[in-house]
Amino acid sequence: MIELPVIASEQQRKKRPDWLRVKLPIGPEYAKVRKLVDTYKLHTICESGNCPNMGECWGAGTATFMILGNVCTRSCTFCAVATGRPNEYDTDEPRRVAEAIVLMKVKHAVITSVNRDELKDRGAEIWYQTVRAVKEASPTTTIETLIPDTKGNWDALIRMIEGGQEVVSHNMETVERLYRRVRPQARYERSLEQIRRTKDYGQRTKTGIMLGLGETKDEVLKAMDDLVEHGCDVLTLGQYLQPTKMHHEVIEWIHPDTFAMYKEQGELRGIKYVESGPLVRSSYHAERHVNV
Repeated sequence: MIELPVIASEQQRKKRPDWLRVKLPIGPEYAKVRKLVDTYKLHTICESGNCPNMGECWGAGTATFMILGNVCTRSCTFCAVATGRPNEYDTDEPRRVAEAIVLMKVKHAVITSVNRDELKDRGAEIWYQTVRAVKEASPTTTIETLIPDTKGNWDALIRMIEGGQEVVSHNMETVERLYRRVRPQARYERSLEQIRRTKDYGQRTKTGIMLGLGETKDEVLKAMDDLVEHGCDVLTLGQYLQPTKMHHEVIEWIHPDTFAMYKEQGELRGIKYVESGPLVRSSYHAERHVNV
């Protein structure tokens, strides 16, 4: 069995390893997507989250759309999305997202959102209307929705997931011990329950965990066991990258061999599909997760 690397020194942590190098976003398909996103005044988590795969995904003519604005009510220490009190609530957004997906000829769309804790329904109605608009405009397009924590509003959860999407994802982000530091307004058990309720509704379930925040191997494996118990079908594991100096530091650069070990362990535990690698993000290769 491959063991986790020893936690690096301060100097080693600051130096990004060779396996995390990515290409700059260029090319005609990237430019086409860039223009459509700007024209339709859409938000993408690709930009707001500083995703390292933006060049690859946009170059292939795909993007992950972020609805309900680009200001989040949460203050997670890993995330590059702006924190504050949102003032954007655009009821025309579902139509614009659907039109852009048609123009981009997207075969599989990923839709996510910021947290809108100030809304009574957590933004669930916009979620439902967006999925329905995409399905009506492009019936052959499959959809994954990466939904936020509803803070135990289970009626809002059902509204978010009943639009007809093929995959419902909710990211755990980290192991239980690190929740207070990494996701101070979230609860580990509550996110697990959200996944279980989604599975009980009959949906294909998915989640993502970042590595390199200071978690141990045993904690990652325990999280996998918890996910299996709560009905998770798909798990993504990727290297945490610090967006700014104000965010949680990178404690460890996880070696690709360790990611391979975690993939094996997840599948042995009963998770149907594990996407595991340094540059993996929750929507990376998302089209593969529809039929697991």
